[in-house]
This record gives sequence, C-alpha cells and structure tokens, in this order.
Amino acid sequence: MMKVLNVGVVGCGGIANNKHLPAMKRVGNFNIVAFCDLIEERAQKAKEEYGTPDARVYTDYQELIKEDLDAVYVLTPNSSHAPVAIAAMKAGKHVLCEKPMAKTFAEAQEMVKTAKETGKILTIGYQNRYRGDSQYLKKACVNGDLGEVYYAKAHAIRRRAVPTWGVFLDAEKQGGGPLIDIGTHALDLTLWMMDNYEPASVTGSVFRKLADQKDTGNAWGDWDPEIFTVEDSAFGFIKMKNGATIHLEAAWALNSLEVDEAKTTLCGTKAGVDMKDGLRINRIQYGRQCVEKPALDAAGVAFYDGDAERPEDEEQKVFYGAIVDGKPLTVLPEQAMVVTQILEAIYESAKTGKTIYFE
Repeated sequence: MMKVLNVGVVGCGGIANNKHLPAMKRVGNFNIVAFCDLIEERAQKAKEEYGTPDARVYTDYQELIKEDLDAVYVLTPNSSHAPVAIAAMKAGKHVLCEKPMAKTFAEAQEMVKTAKETGKILTIGYQNRYRGDSQYLKKACVNGDLGEVYYAKAHAIRRRAVPTWGVFLDAEKQGGGPLIDIGTHALDLTLWMMDNYEPASVTGSVFRKLADQKDTGNAWGDWDPEIFTVEDSAFGFIKMKNGATIHLEAAWALNSLEVDEAKTTLCGTKAGVDMKDGLRINRIQYGRQCVEKPALDAAGVAFYDGDAERPEDEEQKVFYGAIVDGKPLTVLPEQAMVVTQILEAIYESAKTGKTIYFE
C-alpha cells in the first residue's frame, strides 16, 4: 500500500494553481489538508478544487505549520520564502520551496543551516531539471561526453513577455525582475550541467530601459510603468574558481529576436551542446564537424502521444521519494543557494559599478 503524505500549501496564487496543485493531483500520493493565503478566498478556492473534504483554510502560515503535516509547500512571493520555509522546518515539516530559493544569499544560507539542524528535507522548485532534454544532457555531462566545460551561456530572453499579474513587478516583494524570475532557471540549469558551484567573481549590468514605454506590444497586455519597479533586462559575466566562464542573459522585454528561456549552451573540450532547436551536440568526428540531434521522443510512431511525463510531475515524485524512501533529491538546497548568491552579486555589481569577488 503506497503511503499518502499529508501536506499544507502556503501561497495559493498562480504557481500553486498552474504547477504544484495539478501535479500533486496527477501524481496522487498527496492529501492536501491545509491551505494558506493572505487572501482567504484564494485559499478557499484552492481547497475546494484540490483539498480533502475536511481541509483547513488559513490566512496565517504560523497557524498552518502547527498542523500534523508531513510537508509544507512554500509558494509565496520571494520575500517570504525564507521565513515560511524556516518556520516550517523548525515545526518538523519537510519543505518544497518555489524558486528562487530566497530574496537574499543570507536568507538562503539560513535555510540550508535550518535544514541541517532540523534534519528536514528542503528542495527548491527548479522543475526544468526534470525535462527530457535536461535529463539527457545531464547524463552526457556526468559521462564526460563534453570533456571539461569551460564556457557556457545561460539563456532567459523574452522579446515582450512581462508578467503583469501578482507581484512580479514589485521590487520589494520579489527582489528583482527577470533576472531573479527566469534568469534563475537558466543559471540553475547551467551550473547543474557543469557541476560547478564555486564562483570566483561576478560582473553585472541591470537595465530598466523599456518599462516606461506606452506602446508595449506585451504578450499579456500593457504593463503599468508606475508599478514596474524592477529591471526589464539583466546580464552577468561569471568567472568560476577553476577559470570556467558563464554568460547569463535575462530579459522580459528586449528588442531581440534571439529568444530562449530556461536553456543552456555548453562548450567543452570534447564537444559542445545547446538547446536552441531541440538538443544539438556538436563535435569533430572522423576529421569533420558534425552535429547530432538525439531523438528525445517517439515522434512519428502511430498511436503514441510522445513523452507523457511532465517535469512538474517528476518534481513531485522526487520530493515524495525523498520523504518516504530516502531517495536522493534532484535539487539540493546547497546548489540553489549558490544560484541566489550569484544573482545577488549581479544586482550588487550593477548597483556599484564594480566586479564582486567571492572569498
């Protein structure tokens, strides 16, 4: 008989309703017995759609974490990731926290420290690691197929797709714009593939150049410049302690036709790879330049719908397996902490005009 986990959800907005709650329902190993949101109606609505018949609704997470729960999902704005996750772990719950791990590196460090002290599982919602192309590329990297990866690009560029809902444009609640929102996914993928979490220095540029324009052409309707208090694009030049170099690009609005999101380009001594058009591996073979495109689905096979596994479902299964069977996590909090460290340094470098050096 498969064990079912009793879980609580803090934050019942877009990421809860579009990602975690449907995924938990599909996977089926979770009873969602407690819902918390500052807006009570939102928690009530989520409960009616996804909760057990006797699920409780709260507006204060401190009340929710008193419940007899196996795990808590922290799906709130970035500024409250750390306080909610830390309180939940101290209350004896395992935690899955949405990305980015925290608004600041100091908060992320405190989260890792609390996980160690309490012995509770902590993982961060970087679901792009569970994609088919990401999993294939990770195996190639672990196997050494690329050799030493010494140059990489982390891509998170949208031409005009600024999220106009929720608190995305609020610097205080989010800690930043596209860099901390989508740049975080691209950087996470890149560091994970390189298996390199030792940054030496970061130089960053952050821009707010298009946010005051009235004729926006935005995918989700015009944004309001008055509440657009974050950057519209940001770029980072990251040097690692072993000399490897990463170029990170992130934008919600940029006059560019080169658009890619949650993708990486890796250049190694044996081969290179990008995610531009599926997965493309480039190498020299028999004295010739060649490009390989692995078949990552069964396209063209009759009666087959392709890869049915969704990354967000895999994320739930891994979290479940870690709690119930002690299986390894895919996203370690120590890794996510370094992502936050680098993002913070890009903002700091842009503000001061100086390169940020790490100890």
